[in-house]
Amino acid sequence: MLGVSALLLSGCSAGAGEADSNTLKLWHFESDTSAMGIAWEEAIKVFEEETGATVEFEEKSFEQIRSTASQVLNSNEAPDILEYNKGNATAGLLASQGLLSDLDDDYAEYGWDDALAPSLQTTARYDEDGIMGSGAFYGVPNYGEFVEMYYNKDMFAAAGLEVPTTVAELETVMKAFTDQGITPLAESAAEYPLGQLWYQLALTKADRSFVDDYQLYTGDVDWSGPEVTYATETIKDWTDAGYISTDASGFKAEDAGTAFINGTYPIFYSGSWWHNRFTTEATGFEWGTFLFPEAEMSPGSAGNMWVIPEKAKNKDLAAQFIDITMRPEIQALIGNNGGIPVAADTSDITDAKSQELIGNFNTLTERDGIAFYPDWPTATFYDELNAGLQELINGSKSPAEINEQLGGQYTSGVDDIVG
Repeated sequence: MLGVSALLLSGCSAGAGEADSNTLKLWHFESDTSAMGIAWEEAIKVFEEETGATVEFEEKSFEQIRSTASQVLNSNEAPDILEYNKGNATAGLLASQGLLSDLDDDYAEYGWDDALAPSLQTTARYDEDGIMGSGAFYGVPNYGEFVEMYYNKDMFAAAGLEVPTTVAELETVMKAFTDQGITPLAESAAEYPLGQLWYQLALTKADRSFVDDYQLYTGDVDWSGPEVTYATETIKDWTDAGYISTDASGFKAEDAGTAFINGTYPIFYSGSWWHNRFTTEATGFEWGTFLFPEAEMSPGSAGNMWVIPEKAKNKDLAAQFIDITMRPEIQALIGNNGGIPVAADTSDITDAKSQELIGNFNTLTERDGIAFYPDWPTATFYDELNAGLQELINGSKSPAEINEQLGGQYTSGVDDIVG
């Protein structure tokens, strides 16, 4: 996969399980054309040149790592370093089981905490119960992600519209499109986009304490309070006004994204992970991005993390490799290839669209505006939120009924976690 002097392992290589003090066994699931894949290929080259060690890279899929991590990391087959998903149900669970190395000493030695905004550190730290936000560091994220507004500049210009700076202006823009017979928002209720819009609307009325209560279980969430009530009622109002199509109840994220690419809808609220795809596929019109109006916070987080298994045989080499991926020149490769670096020198980012993307992300991190994702609190809430919003936009349940339903599901799931 990567064009380096790495040995691709088949999983049954000779000497499996034996320690080699001059070999770093590495797993990750990024494609070799992704921003992270490109940057990490270069990091491997630098690592081998500087240390004289060899990287043994084993290609794994996200699902392979997710489904086998507990078993593999508890065996002598554990790699020295791997990319792993952040969150209570993933990295937190492994940390609570004693399968990941405490990285506090490495953070102190390399100064990684100085490179990461506080909200980006949240998903790298876990307490003894595996709950994110406090305790020791168990991972190092070196890229970020967040949700923003993508818009079709050509459609805006043809309609004589400008980028909105308030929610009222956004509604005026959307009404102007509906008056022309154009549904303004590309949406999907069968998968994540509508759930993230719902959460973003709640965030326009929220503060950090609401996010901490919702995500970190620091207090009770009022499911009839102003944040959730506004979010659910606004989704219903926008559907009734024609800003969101009722057909979105059956659309998946891919349907919404490709409809934006095809120029069917002028606005798509979704994640930074679409950015590089739009750069290569949305070639029939000019497009741009902006943060959701009047919101200090938006959904987002640090990206997946480098973790070092507790049973890793070469922990020092693993830490050295992580530190290389945090260098400005490696971070710039992430930034100039459609990713969001967490520690880049902004002057090294030369692509205009990448500058805009990273600028929006930096604006959020500078104001502590990364608020994670709506489905994170429980293992089942992603499906429950999508199902509730489908019922909301197809009119089978009222906003109050949806809030009561979601509140019960959320509370039940959290109770299973914290007791």
